[in-house]
Amino acid sequence: MATSTSSGDGKPTTAASGNSATPDQVNLQKADLTSVFATLGTSAKGLTGADAKSRLQKFGPNAITEKEESAWRRFLHYFWGPIPWMIEAAALLSAIIGHWADFAIISVLLLYNAVAGFWQERKASRALAALKAGMAPKAEVLRDGDYQAVDAAEVVPGDIVRVRLGQIVPADVRFIDGDFISIDQAALTGESLPVDKKVGDIGYSGSIAKRGAMSAVVIGTGSNTFFGRTAKLVASAGKGMSHSQRAMTQIGDFLIFFCLLLALILVGYELYHDIVVAKDWHWSSAVDILRLVLVLLIASIPVAMPSVVTVTNALGALALSRKKAIVSRLESIEELAGVDILCTDKTGTLTKNQLTLHEPKLFDAEDADTLIVGAALASEAGSSDPIDCAIAAGVKDPSALRRYTRGDFTPFDPVTKYTLAKVTDADGKALSFAKGAPQAIAKLCALEGDAAKKVEQSVADLAEHGLRALAVSMSANDGDHWSFLGILSLEDPPREDSRETIARAREHGLAVKMITGDDVAIGKEIAEQVGIGTNILNAADVFPKDLNPDHLPQKSIDCVEKVDGFGRVFPEHKYAIVKALQGQHHQVAMTGDGVNDAPALKQADCGIAVSGATDAARAAAAIILTAPGLSTVVDAIDEARRIFVRILNYMLFRVAMTLDIMAVVVIATVFFGFTPLTPVMIVLIALLDDVPIMTIAYDNTREPARPVHWQMHRLLFGAGVLGLFAIAQTVGLLLIGMEWLGNKEWQSWIALSKEQLQTVVFLQIVAGGHLLLFVVRARHAFYAKPWPARPLVVAILGTQVLAVLMCGFGWLVPKIPWAIIGLVWCYMLAWMFVLDVVKRVLYQHLGGAEKSSGETQ
Repeated sequence: MATSTSSGDGKPTTAASGNSATPDQVNLQKADLTSVFATLGTSAKGLTGADAKSRLQKFGPNAITEKEESAWRRFLHYFWGPIPWMIEAAALLSAIIGHWADFAIISVLLLYNAVAGFWQERKASRALAALKAGMAPKAEVLRDGDYQAVDAAEVVPGDIVRVRLGQIVPADVRFIDGDFISIDQAALTGESLPVDKKVGDIGYSGSIAKRGAMSAVVIGTGSNTFFGRTAKLVASAGKGMSHSQRAMTQIGDFLIFFCLLLALILVGYELYHDIVVAKDWHWSSAVDILRLVLVLLIASIPVAMPSVVTVTNALGALALSRKKAIVSRLESIEELAGVDILCTDKTGTLTKNQLTLHEPKLFDAEDADTLIVGAALASEAGSSDPIDCAIAAGVKDPSALRRYTRGDFTPFDPVTKYTLAKVTDADGKALSFAKGAPQAIAKLCALEGDAAKKVEQSVADLAEHGLRALAVSMSANDGDHWSFLGILSLEDPPREDSRETIARAREHGLAVKMITGDDVAIGKEIAEQVGIGTNILNAADVFPKDLNPDHLPQKSIDCVEKVDGFGRVFPEHKYAIVKALQGQHHQVAMTGDGVNDAPALKQADCGIAVSGATDAARAAAAIILTAPGLSTVVDAIDEARRIFVRILNYMLFRVAMTLDIMAVVVIATVFFGFTPLTPVMIVLIALLDDVPIMTIAYDNTREPARPVHWQMHRLLFGAGVLGLFAIAQTVGLLLIGMEWLGNKEWQSWIALSKEQLQTVVFLQIVAGGHLLLFVVRARHAFYAKPWPARPLVVAILGTQVLAVLMCGFGWLVPKIPWAIIGLVWCYMLAWMFVLDVVKRVLYQHLGGAEKSSGETQ
């Protein structure tokens, strides 16, 4: 069966077991064809139908297979974790004590969170499906002496296949017969131009024939091809939790710990009071204790937190779509906000992906125009080849070509390494033009001595600057004597906005690295032009031959972190680069467009498929760009950081308010002997506080200048301090309420019962929570610019009007006098200024700590 290893030059190698050798004994990519045939137990005559059938059973279908976890198991994962446990425990307690309304509301929220997460996960599973779709659906196979069309899945090692213009290579093959074939394997290897193949060369599964036709022997199928190995990397990539998922888990752990601590205090107090003090314990008291624990548990659950984060990210994704960035995985928005290293491909992202002529090297040609016209005459008329298109575009005067009548044309031959065209000029004189590899054209022209050395030096000079060299010659004597006209140089020039975009990225605190499949010289030249740097290395020189991305040598890891980029990169290299940087605690964004980029795109914290990417790249990526170039990435990072800050502000608000509710429940129960909030009130608080805050995605925020990360110790410390003052605010109102209940003069003014005091606390927490959000949404004073966005203000005002009406008319809560509502609002507005001062002092402290520790904002 075909297996994949790695050759010394970093290119994939394949071996297949046959009847006479094991995979370790013969390297089928490098062995001579006689050994290949012997190892595979086949010949140029192909296989019989019976032999092919037995091999299909032995090696399996020529398709990518993977183990998939059932949809039900994936769905059930969303009911496992700190926050789901809290919600499930609350639902169970509600059922035990018969609070069915609470049970229904809590269960619906739990189910909604699971369905929302499961739906997003399903989108990520498209990566392998797209890779499968890239396999050739049909193949021409030599069976029983005749070529026949079969499903590509039925191709087996040892088969003889025929590949012609426009066809997809169905498996990894070695070419055995035919003049030549030109293969576009850019999506697999990142090479920007089609590669010419000859007898003995390898062809990769999934590449496309652009010119010519050849027959080949299959040496690897299915997952044991270069294409299949890429799919294996995709399947194994990106298995860890995202930073946002880890943050949610840590917040859940913190709240669980705090809840359990307060529950122990509450239960201990109740048991002590009933057994020791009152000496009136009955088993019915256990139900009362459970009811109290239920209230505390519901109070501790940020039931709407997953939903708010999901919806906020979804609204943010809509904003990113307007910037030509389509989000396929919502949590990638938060990942993008924290990216500090951007790994970008070259062709089509930093460059135009359009070959153009550079300054030529003239030899016998009178001028550059003569040289270019000669090259155009040596090209096939109407050719779509990138080099021919660049030459045609370089002809300044198209009428110059019309002075010649085209005759015989000989396509590029990988043996001679040039094309040949015969033409007749306006005077009826027969001429021949040839263009191709400089060494081959020099040999055709019989150059020797200084002339030959001049050609070699010119090619070396061009290569040093990352330019491709193409020589042109002319014969006026029917091929008896050839003149070396000169050397054309071709480049894929940088996009006009690339240098400015790289500078913007660095201003945003990003390190940019170029990762390209092209030669190091080409990558170095482009990297210097766009401002990335010139420290570009060959990936094969940095990574070991037996590359294991999960266990890289420290020397390789250090090199990855220091260099400006890599050339001659293969899929396993890109994947290893991402893993190495992540191992050094970097958040990495990787751009790509081909099948070869898919594993790295999926493994990266934020994989970005650039404009024109393949289906496999788009499916593996978290963000898909619909506009060319890299500038869209920087725009998306700006927007992602603003979205992250909005979610961070919500987290501060939500954790502080959750601490407030839990603490007030315990303090009121222990010190005042009554429950300040009913379970229904707590659920209403969650809905009234969180549902309108989904519009926080529209809020106006100051854009962070540096990458932003989840720093849980800072978040929890800040939320704890704000929560402490929120507790003081609520307990202060509770103390006033308890005094009101015992003051006959106040009661004669406005009567107030304990049930009404619960409504007062309810109103204070609902309204005070949103006022706290206005406080924490920015580091500056809450009344300074940028002010809250209109959607957020309208949503919160609507909620507050509803809460006031509920309290004033007694909807779902005990009715309280309108005068009390007014007093509560005056009390909260006064506290709003106090909390704002606390916030600014807190942020100054955290900001100073950040600067001293060197952490990012």
